[in-house]
Amino acid sequence: MDRLAAPSYFAYGLFGLPLALVALPIYVYVPQFYAERFGLSLTLIGATLLFARVSDACIDPLLGMWIDRSKHGYRRFIIISLPLLACGFLALFHPPSVGLGAALAWFIATLLLVYLGFSLATIAHQSWGAALTQKLNERSSLTATREGCGLVGVIIAASLTGWLGLGWLSITFIISLLLCSAVLLKLAPEPARQPSQHHNWRMMLTPFQTLRFRWLFAVLIVNGIAAAIPATLFLFYAKDQLQLPQYAGLFLMLYFVAAACSMPLWVALAKRHGEARIWLLAMLLAAVAFVWAYGLSAGAALPFGLICILSGLTLGADLALPPALLAAVIHQAGHSGQREGAYFGAWSWATKMNLALAAGISLPLLQQLGYVPGVVNSAGAHALAVGYALLPCALKLGAAAILWRAPLRDI
Repeated sequence: MDRLAAPSYFAYGLFGLPLALVALPIYVYVPQFYAERFGLSLTLIGATLLFARVSDACIDPLLGMWIDRSKHGYRRFIIISLPLLACGFLALFHPPSVGLGAALAWFIATLLLVYLGFSLATIAHQSWGAALTQKLNERSSLTATREGCGLVGVIIAASLTGWLGLGWLSITFIISLLLCSAVLLKLAPEPARQPSQHHNWRMMLTPFQTLRFRWLFAVLIVNGIAAAIPATLFLFYAKDQLQLPQYAGLFLMLYFVAAACSMPLWVALAKRHGEARIWLLAMLLAAVAFVWAYGLSAGAALPFGLICILSGLTLGADLALPPALLAAVIHQAGHSGQREGAYFGAWSWATKMNLALAAGISLPLLQQLGYVPGVVNSAGAHALAVGYALLPCALKLGAAAILWRAPLRDI
């Protein structure tokens, strides 16, 4: 394929913005929203999130296989995902006033609906990008453009939710979904595809026949859980540990603005030294920056703000480099333009399982250790600090160790 022009990067990547407007509220705000709105316990919310995310994750490889087998381009699947995303998001965050049992049923049904739309859109969009280019000097730039637009969406979601509420976020999401999808569908180049001739479930296992993908997949699992746990616990930590709920939106903005600002640097370093080496460096720096959150006490706004900035700077690498590395793995395996759906279906499955495990394990565990949302006591505060800060750092170092051993530095 010819060299991508600058407008092509933007036309493709812009769709990451509305996807981020969906992702942040689902992964960060949903637990607290349903706990406060309907009085659902953390154990019940954690179990519900675990069930919904595991169910959704199991669908992702099937969606990837569907995309690979189809004779239609990626545009078709983006179009199918749009009404699922819009209806699911609005229903999830604007539930009717019902009793506990009905609220739980509504919670599960709307989660599954929005997850389905989000999965289809994400897998199709990421597969589209991986098939566009496999050149070292282009693939990280393309993924950085997509993830950069996603960070803008995250910043918008954090600021709107913190200052104006979910109503304005919903309006913004619908408008951006329509505008950005129109740009993607009309202006973004779409690569030539060779639909897979294999029509059985074994094609879903194609990625795992590649040694490099198996190593990358292991890194993704451990690193993803390390990121998902603090995302799940953030609002509880800001409210009950720091006792600064009014600054939660600001902390998120600092984190994601720092990530957006750092992304060009990580991309430049990756082009010079390779994605795997630079991602490893970012993991180590992330653990060093974030571990200090364990020792913070109530009112520590400035220290935690600094932690948000420093750890946010490392997030830029976490967002831009792994998808570029995956595109290289697909190219090395000889599957470009043919099996991207299978790879990103497995990738999406892993991401969902990370989030499912983070919610399904951390929330009930904290409750068992004595933490109750809104109640400040020494046992609960210590459990929350360990779960929010120390455990993710240990997992991050584990992911770095796996990446160090992985045969990924030569691609």
